[in-house]
Amino acid sequence: MEMTREQRMTEGKKVIFAVLGTLIFSFGLNFFVVPMGLYNGGFVGIGQVIQTILFRYTSLEPGSVDIAGILYFLFNIPVFILAFHSLGRGFFIKTVICVISQSIFLTLIPSPEVPVITDTLTACFVGGSIAGWGVGITLKNGACCGGTDVLGVYFTKKLKHFSVGRLGLMVNVCIYIACALLFDLSIMIYSIIYYLILSFMMDRTHSQNIAMEVDIYTKDKTEEITQVVVERMARGCTYWDAKGALTESKTSIICVVVSKYEVTQLLRYVNAIDEDAFIVLKDAVSVEGNFFKKL
Repeated sequence: MEMTREQRMTEGKKVIFAVLGTLIFSFGLNFFVVPMGLYNGGFVGIGQVIQTILFRYTSLEPGSVDIAGILYFLFNIPVFILAFHSLGRGFFIKTVICVISQSIFLTLIPSPEVPVITDTLTACFVGGSIAGWGVGITLKNGACCGGTDVLGVYFTKKLKHFSVGRLGLMVNVCIYIACALLFDLSIMIYSIIYYLILSFMMDRTHSQNIAMEVDIYTKDKTEEITQVVVERMARGCTYWDAKGALTESKTSIICVVVSKYEVTQLLRYVNAIDEDAFIVLKDAVSVEGNFFKKL
């Protein structure tokens, strides 16, 4: 199903705001956190740790270009190859754009030689709030910044009782243990404080944990709608035949559970296929079992 001009414009705006989120994140990290010698989580944090080791234990000298951003991009290449079929097409494209953008911003945005905020705890709060806001904006517009998030989506589909958050937690634990062993215990503690603030701000900006049940009643567009749900949104759905009590006409009921920020996209698809579809939305439902939370 081809997207309308209005839909393409909407998706284009989302891409712009998602990229803006990567810019905000990179600014918060490079301008407030990096000058204090602290570390992010995920693939960015791995790149930072490797960069520090290279500068500290080799003849390489810190220059105007931050190689952590380059390493972050290189780490994401095999992840995208692995997880290509596990992501919805729109989500995948926007995520690739955001990874490229964030790599560029992390590489080119300079970190002040003299910290703008000299108090480490204050820098954690300011940098974590700005960076978390940026990540939240990116997620809210249907993309993510690659790394463990994309890898987590892949393993969530392959393994039972696995979650995106669990993989991110395992990676971050390894990063901060490395910070304590290689550098200093205080660096680990302040880095954890920064990342907790980032995570809190990210969740406040993007309520990705709110699930909604959508029941779609359609007479003759069942196949088209279920195809869109599966192929364009990378969601499963269930449908069954029913009968209208008033008109005695046959209809189909399609049930799908999506996150709060997927609802608008789903309604747009359904209305484009069947303008007469009857749709029931159930907010904040509790979901257990084979359902993965998108980013």
